[in-house]
Amino acid sequence: AALVDGATPYRAFWDIILPLARPALGATAIIGFLTAWNEYEFALVLTTTERVRTISVAIASFIGEFTTEWNLVMAAAAVGTVPVVIIFLFFQRQLMHGLTGGAVKG
Repeated sequence: AALVDGATPYRAFWDIILPLARPALGATAIIGFLTAWNEYEFALVLTTTERVRTISVAIASFIGEFTTEWNLVMAAAAVGTVPVVIIFLFFQRQLMHGLTGGAVKG
C-alpha cells in the first residue's frame, strides 16, 4: 500500500516493515543472546585456562565430587544474572510494547 501511495521501497521498509517487525527482531535477539550466554558445553570443551572460562563453567567448577561450595555457586549465579538484568532494563520498553502489541483492546 505504501508503494501505491508513492513511497520508495526504502521508505516503505523503514516506515512500515521495520516497525512491524521490531518485536520479532527483539525477541530473536534476546533468545540468541541467552542461548549464547548459557552455552555450557561449548565453553567447557574449547576453553583451556581459567582466565578465559565463562561464568557457567566457573559455576560448575565450584561443584565437587563430594562437596559443593554453595556460597560460591550462589554468589557466581547472582553475578552472572547482572548483565541479563541490565539488558532487560535497557530494552524493557520495547519488550513490553511487543508483548502488548497484539493484545485485544476493548
